Amino acid sequence: MSVKLSKQTKNSAFWWWYHGNLTGFTHQHMQTFGFMCAMIPVIKELYQDDALRLRSLKTYSPFFNTEPQIGSMVVGIAVGLEEARANGADAIDDAMINGIRAGLMGPLAGIGDSLIPGTYIPILLSIALGFSSGGSVVGPLFYAAVYISTMTVFMKYIFDKGYELGGRAVDVVIGDRATAFRESMIMLGGIVIGSLAASWIGVTTALQFSLGEGNPPLILQNTLNSIFPNVLSLLTVLFCWWLMTKRKMSPITVMLILVGIAFVGVLLGVFDPGLSY
Repeated sequence: MSVKLSKQTKNSAFWWWYHGNLTGFTHQHMQTFGFMCAMIPVIKELYQDDALRLRSLKTYSPFFNTEPQIGSMVVGIAVGLEEARANGADAIDDAMINGIRAGLMGPLAGIGDSLIPGTYIPILLSIALGFSSGGSVVGPLFYAAVYISTMTVFMKYIFDKGYELGGRAVDVVIGDRATAFRESMIMLGGIVIGSLAASWIGVTTALQFSLGEGNPPLILQNTLNSIFPNVLSLLTVLFCWWLMTKRKMSPITVMLILVGIAFVGVLLGVFDPGLSY
């Protein structure tokens, strides 16, 4: 007699992953325990023998780490494979399941990181920043509502596809059409990041040079504006990009460096904070 997982159990596995994908997160295990937690309701329903339950749970003890949102597809695939194994599919064993998990977590992490934190989140934040002008609370509410709702629908959709299609589900996000969509989204994200930098970053200098008695001073910022408007802002963005990509510095370190440069620059008169004391 075949065993079919109930809709409640599949939903339970999804929500365990949704809320707990970073459960017990360490550099040694990362998302391993979150994955195991998601599989617990599945294993409990499929197996009545404690020894079989323990065997199945140990299947998911090896290291696992991917982009959490798109990683729900891998959980869905594992749920479908575990159900097939419980129904006597001899070809499905620990090595096969973990081979699929290990094989998918790297490529899907690269796709998920470029699409979600690399593209989708900056687009949403740029819109939310516009709504937040003047201290309006609409911006953060918009971001929270849109991000949570869209990510929930997206994660549930690819989880269900993973369960239904097994290993073929990866075609949903890395097939030819998905590749074209992903590239267009990355291009859109680059445009948004560029416009965001131009709108919200404004670096100017207060340096002036005397041209002799009776002549007005040379204001460096005016000269720069006549040659290349906002060139200092552009150089600041490129400097931050260089530090994070080429020097492998964290965003916090880069921010501290900028604070140090700003502090020294104000003391030397290079920058004018526009403050009165």
